[in-house]
Order: sequence, then structure tokens, then C-alpha cells
Amino acid sequence: MPAVQSGWQGAGARPCRMTLRLSFSAPMTLPAKQAIWRVLVTGGAGFIGSRLVQRIGLEWPNADVTVIDDFRSGSFKNLEGFQGEVVAADLAQLRLEDVLQAKDFDAIFHLASITDTREMDQRKMCWDNIESFRRLLEFARPRLIPVTYASSAATYGIDARVNNETDPRKPANVYGFSKVQLENLAAKYLRQSDLAGWKLNAVRYFNVYGPHEQHKGAMASMIYQLYLQMKQGKRPRVFKNGEHKRDFVHVDDAVQCTMLAMASSKQGVFNTGSGEARTFNEVIAALNKALGTKLEPEYIDNPYAFFQPFTQADLARSNRELGYEPQHNLESGISSYVTWLEQQPQGKQS
Repeated sequence: MPAVQSGWQGAGARPCRMTLRLSFSAPMTLPAKQAIWRVLVTGGAGFIGSRLVQRIGLEWPNADVTVIDDFRSGSFKNLEGFQGEVVAADLAQLRLEDVLQAKDFDAIFHLASITDTREMDQRKMCWDNIESFRRLLEFARPRLIPVTYASSAATYGIDARVNNETDPRKPANVYGFSKVQLENLAAKYLRQSDLAGWKLNAVRYFNVYGPHEQHKGAMASMIYQLYLQMKQGKRPRVFKNGEHKRDFVHVDDAVQCTMLAMASSKQGVFNTGSGEARTFNEVIAALNKALGTKLEPEYIDNPYAFFQPFTQADLARSNRELGYEPQHNLESGISSYVTWLEQQPQGKQS
């Protein structure tokens, strides 16, 4: 099985080795490492987007990367060292042709989105997330530029089972609903005969955590929230009785799957998780080990009706068609993340 090795790191992080494993059913379509790969990344100052931008820059030193971000849920600090172009604009209101030319891009990664799952303004959520994608597709359509875009496990709703990509989509909040509409819109375009070969691939992210999420505040991962509490010597607070399970996936694995979706000749929607459901009690145990603490959890009532009791990605399709294999389990991912956090200067951890 062919593999592409990459060595990359965030600011202040230790180098790590990541492998893009490509199955023979998914031939590599990305350019040679010394090529000038012209890439557009929307949401490139955000959590996953900035980690993706960093990955591209380290693997393709001659890449020409353009980032579009309105910085509502992104941070300039995530683009430390970035040497490409930044377009600071709201994609839902931007006429892309006024500032960019489609002929200048070989690939598009669309990660721009309102990501606050607590947002209850249905029009705002749907307008921003759906209209942004529609405008991007119209921009890419004349040249059939490959697009890999962010969907979410929230499309499955409150469905306490292992989810595969063919399961019914039953979103429990408007965020998940908006992601379903992105998938529907992509499918609508691909039903047109002249667009049938266009690569529009979705990656359904499960519970992503890791470097570059610190700017998100209350919407950062629970792993980061619990880390902050425990660093202050506080008992970590979780909903009773800490046995809710989540598929926690390290951001580097999420980026890996996103890259593989762009590299693959396959089309469709791909789960992006760790493939394991782990409890919040296990998260606290892993954090205690990484921090050298012995803090007991404090259990509190759950006020959210749409809170998912269980999430787990079935990775069979992602593995079979993309060659995706997560590199981190919960313990190694948290250990790596805490090491990274502890290396950050004071003030950059929160």
C-alpha cells in the first residue's frame, strides 16, 4: 500500500510523523511535493481549517494557498507563519468572482461555517452555511474544481448507535440541519449530466479536538474545557454520570481524512472519526494521567434536550475507499494534545 510521509508541527509543537495511507482503489491525485499546488481554503483561520493550511504548507512548500475567513470563529494566531493570501470576508455575501479567479485554483477545501451548535437563529445558521456553499459551488462549477467540504456527525441526530454513511439523517438542531442541506445541494449538482464527474466530497466530522481550537471559547472541545478546569486545580464538571460516549477524533486525523477525500477518485460522504466511542470519565482519566493529577469528576445535570448520548463513526467506508486509518486513540491523542498545550506560552492556552 503506497504511503506519503509528512513531518509537520504547529507553533511550539514537537514534530510528529503522519502517514497518508492510500488504498489501490483510491489513486493519489494530489500533485508532486515540489509542484505549485493552488489551493483555496475557506474557514482557513479556524480550528480544522488552519491545521489543514499548515499541513499543506509543510508538505507542499511551493503551494499557493488562499484563505477566506471572516474571523467570526477564527483567529489570526492560527495562521502564524502563513505566507499565502487572506481574503477577510463573509463568504455568504461575497461574490467570489470579484476578488478571485477560478482558473487560479486546483482544489478547494470548504470549512467555513457557523459552528456554534447552540445557535438557535434558524435563518442565520441556514443562510450562512448554505449560501456560502452555494456561492462556492457556482464559483468552482465552470472548471469543475474538486471540492472537499465539511459536514458533521450532527446530521445523524440523537441516534445512539454506530453510524455509517447510509443511515437516515435526523438532525436534532439547526446546525446539523444546515449540514444536511450542504450534502443535498452537492447531490443536486451531481445529478446534472454535465457535472456527473465533478468531485464533491463531504467529510462528516465527529468530535474533533486538538491544537488550534483555543480561540473557540465555549465551543472548544470538551477535552479542552476539562483540561482548563483541571489546570486550575478544579474538579472537572461533566453531565451525570460521566458515561455518555463520544467518538473523539484528534484534529490531525481529521485533517488526514480530509486530505484523503481530496486525493481519492471516489465520490461521496465519508465519516471522519476515531472509530471508538469513549466516555467522559475515560477522558478525565486520560487527562489526569497526562497532567499528573488525581482529580475526581463533579457530575451535574444536563440542560440540553438535543444532547447526544452516544456517537461513534463506522469507518468501514472511509477505510475501504480512502485508506483512512486514525493514528490516535483517546489516550495517545490526549497525551499529544496536553504536551502541545503545555509548550504554549502563557496566555496562548486559553
